Amino acid sequence: MLSRIAESLFWIGRYVERADDTARILDVHVQMLSEDPWVEEQLACRSLLAVMDHPAPPAGEIVDRDQVVRLLARDRTNPSSIAGSLVSARENARRAREIVSIELWECLNTTHNEVSTMALSLIPHDFFAWVRQRAAVVAGLMDSATSRDATWHFMILGRSIERADMTARLVTTQARLGPAGPGWSTLLRSCGAHEAFLRAYRGRADDERAAGFLLRDRLFPRSIVAALTQADAALRDLEPAEAGRGAGDEARRELGIVRTELEYAHLDDLLERLPEVMERVQLACARASDAVKGRYFPAAATTAWIGEAL
Repeated sequence: MLSRIAESLFWIGRYVERADDTARILDVHVQMLSEDPWVEEQLACRSLLAVMDHPAPPAGEIVDRDQVVRLLARDRTNPSSIAGSLVSARENARRAREIVSIELWECLNTTHNEVSTMALSLIPHDFFAWVRQRAAVVAGLMDSATSRDATWHFMILGRSIERADMTARLVTTQARLGPAGPGWSTLLRSCGAHEAFLRAYRGRADDERAAGFLLRDRLFPRSIVAALTQADAALRDLEPAEAGRGAGDEARRELGIVRTELEYAHLDDLLERLPEVMERVQLACARASDAVKGRYFPAAATTAWIGEAL
């Protein structure tokens, strides 16, 4: 497989997952601001922008939920926003047109064509629900219409790294805001994990168990440990047995170190250092992504993946 095709597949997985998870984070945030009159909106919005690595407006400028939705949901020029991620996913699918299935291409192309209209015509909650539905369709098509070869592994690798990173960001919003932020039960619902959590603990719900479920449940696919495990499996399947030790091992090492800490550290200790641990998860994902790029997508210059000039 050509490296440019492999890179496009990797970023299809990442961008679709980024749109999905950003919609989940924003839905929790907007709902919290709407329902809790005691929340300091300015502080909450600035904290969310910081968690999402978006440049904060000047200190004197008022930041409210409408501005956050505009920056992180509707801005097509920002590849970290929902609309920008979906535009970028479609452009990468166009680059890999000869590899991806017709159904997947049509789904991403339709989503790209509709995202601006949906972002402007729907209220935020309905728009976020639409984004989650479109991401679920993409995931279903990836699962049902893609052979389990390198095409599949690159998309799943991108999706898994992005999922671990974004779940860490979701958890960080709660850790930074504390009692003023969304509760663990709300975070579970945003990940579609609430029913699975109640079944796992037979209704014995508390904040500590909920945090542990999102951090390191091995069976729930949106937990950080489960996402890191799936990324490791994709890397292992991509690396030829005869290749020996190489950059693939470097990416696995970065993910393995942080996964081991999450799996085997005492939960109380993790919760006491939660922002620090989540920052390490994000850093490990970034380093693993760089290692994957160096191993599979070597290029003299960085390629811009947005725009019709590709």
